[in-house]
Amino acid sequence: MEESHHIEEEEGEEGERQTRLEVAPALISVHPSQKSVVVTVGSDLRVFDLIENRAVSLVDESDGPSHKDSIRAIRYGANGKLFASAGDDKLVKIWSAESWHCLTTISSEKRVTAVAISSDDSYVCYADKFGVVWVVDLDGINEGQILPSKKGVPLFCHYCSIITSLEFSPDGRYILSADRDFKIRVTVFPKKPLQGAHEIQSFCLGHTEFVTCITFVQNPELTQGYLMSGSGDSSVRLWDITSGSLLDTCDVSPMVKHSESNESELTQVTVTDICAISNSSLAAVSIQSFQGIFVLNCDLSAHALSITKVIKIPGESFIPTSISFSTSTRLLWMASGASNGSNHPCYTRVRLISCIESEPSLILEDEHIPGGTKLLEHLQGKVSIEESVMSAAAEAVRAAMCSLMMKKQYTEETREFRKNNRNDKKTTQ
Repeated sequence: MEESHHIEEEEGEEGERQTRLEVAPALISVHPSQKSVVVTVGSDLRVFDLIENRAVSLVDESDGPSHKDSIRAIRYGANGKLFASAGDDKLVKIWSAESWHCLTTISSEKRVTAVAISSDDSYVCYADKFGVVWVVDLDGINEGQILPSKKGVPLFCHYCSIITSLEFSPDGRYILSADRDFKIRVTVFPKKPLQGAHEIQSFCLGHTEFVTCITFVQNPELTQGYLMSGSGDSSVRLWDITSGSLLDTCDVSPMVKHSESNESELTQVTVTDICAISNSSLAAVSIQSFQGIFVLNCDLSAHALSITKVIKIPGESFIPTSISFSTSTRLLWMASGASNGSNHPCYTRVRLISCIESEPSLILEDEHIPGGTKLLEHLQGKVSIEESVMSAAAEAVRAAMCSLMMKKQYTEETREFRKNNRNDKKTTQ
């Protein structure tokens, strides 16, 4: 699944963006066969080769750092050959996940919030801050050749609603887009994507706050995959994407309150990430303020969701901002941390859980994780991260998530000014 988090307000006037620090949560993504693992925090893209046990030096023809602003979305292609990174610098970069050469750079008109690669690596889709989903043809990229810079072609639009997550269905027939206005759109991915996507299969409607993440869960016995979604409304929901039907809802807030033993403070919690545990009916879920992971069981024949396990991480302020599962080793990788757009060094913490599908699950000590000290030094920024740094990052993410709950209130005059000065309107001929 794509790793992406967007916790700043929708941009209006450019000056408005400059008046506040925007929190960019740390993201993590592991290669499907655990050949490598990537962590991003702020504009840093950190790659570690788990086969050769070494930090990877990225090769990018562009001058300076690969990304010049916060990275908001990362993902490996389904077969592990390609890797995509995108963010606030309005760039989408496609990398070879073997040589780590940048194969092509795509320039977006707006900041990028989500990215997805088709299952056959033929296309990359990305979403911008104004809710437009763009598509780029990657023909020739699998030969490893560096392609000239490309421009996206509009695929479809969410009409000025920030898209928080993009996902191709496992069979490649649909592309799904989740947004800040509580909805998930299921669009038929056309045979000729560069001509636009004009057929909507369904809308999945039911969340009462912004949708943060979506992923497919399927087991070998069922041909159809079902969609799971997380939201700022404290829930994980299960959907049939063909009809858009809501099959079940799992409210995680009572369990968070019970685990935290703090009934008074928590009213709503945000699901920050969902990661399907491949070849099973399980999914790992991270929660905005919870120091650990929930494991949900999805009974696909009964169309039911239930919490089967709560794994608490003791001893430190580790609240996962992003999670990723390795199919080959059955390890759950987790990152915690955030960048606030300043020039200070960005640190993140990486932890792993083994035996997530059985009892007891084991939180690996640093000396037992793949890559050991070398990996931690590269991906975290340094081997040992101070408790105060992680606490501050957790609080920044919590506050930013809470701010998403509050819609901005504008006077009629300001609203009219913003509408008249929007720069995404088509010019009339």
